[in-house]
Amino acid sequence: MDWHLLGLSFITVFLSELGDKSQLAAIALSGRCKSPRAVFFGTAGALLLTSLLGALAGGAVAEVLPTRLLKAIAAVGFAILAARLLLFNNEASAESLKDECTEG
Repeated sequence: MDWHLLGLSFITVFLSELGDKSQLAAIALSGRCKSPRAVFFGTAGALLLTSLLGALAGGAVAEVLPTRLLKAIAAVGFAILAARLLLFNNEASAESLKDECTEG
């Protein structure tokens, strides 16, 4: 086990996840719903699964494409997400999330 890589991965993901949209959604859900434990297990499971898929896909793609190209693709992807967050209205998705919590 590469402990340095493990620690670096943990710190990088931990710091990048603080205050992001998924954490804010978890805070909102646990504040509105009656089961914060279910929200915790749901969000923790989702983060674990996405991290696993990212690590597997990253390892496979790194074998085929050069690192510089991967960084460029990631930069373009983040730029598209940033533009989408800035330019489009997300009120409808927030309302549907609120409705799902109150129904169950």
